[in-house]
This record gives sequence, C-alpha cells and structure tokens, in this order.
Amino acid sequence: MSAPETADRVLLIAAVVLIVLAGAGLLARIWWGPSMLDRAISLDVCAALIIAGLGAKSAFARDPFYFPIMLVLAFLGFTGSVGIARFIAVRDRPPGRPRAASPRRTDEDTP
Repeated sequence: MSAPETADRVLLIAAVVLIVLAGAGLLARIWWGPSMLDRAISLDVCAALIIAGLGAKSAFARDPFYFPIMLVLAFLGFTGSVGIARFIAVRDRPPGRPRAASPRRTDEDTP
C-alpha cells in the first residue's frame, strides 16, 4: 500500500469515527432534548449524518452507487425540516394573535 492510499484510509476511518461519535451525541439530544424544537433539529442532523455515512461508505468502496440515494435523503431531510418548523410555528403561536391577518376593509377605507 502506498503512502497516499494509507493516508486516504486513515482519514476515512477518522471520518467514520467522528460520524459515530456525532450520532451518539445526536441520540442523547433526541432522548433528553429540553424542547420539541431541539428534537426536530436533531432529526434533521440525523439525516445529515446518514448522508455523511453513506458518503464515507461510498468513498471507502470507491463506488458512486450511493450518490442518488444521498441526494434523495437530502431532499427528504430538507422538506421534513420545513414541515416540522411550520408545525412548531403554528403550535407555539402566542394566544390572541390571529393566524393570518388579512387586511379588512372598514368604513373609513372607502371613499
């Protein structure tokens, strides 16, 4: 094995170890997260970690098979995050504030 191949393999192993450590921290945040928003953000990070893990596996095997799967997971993670953010925004709205205030016409507005 040449020096670049050895360096490549060492860096890939280090990347996988960091992904596993981040996954352990992520599971702790999902389990003990103080709020629903923390749990939602950690689920988004979970999708990013899965994508990073697939990228490391693809680099380790030198196989581009997982690239379309990574693209689809990125899209699903984004749409899931937007959906959760909209749900939390509607749920955590302060009381007494209208949902979508549409301008109402009054007698003073008419000429």
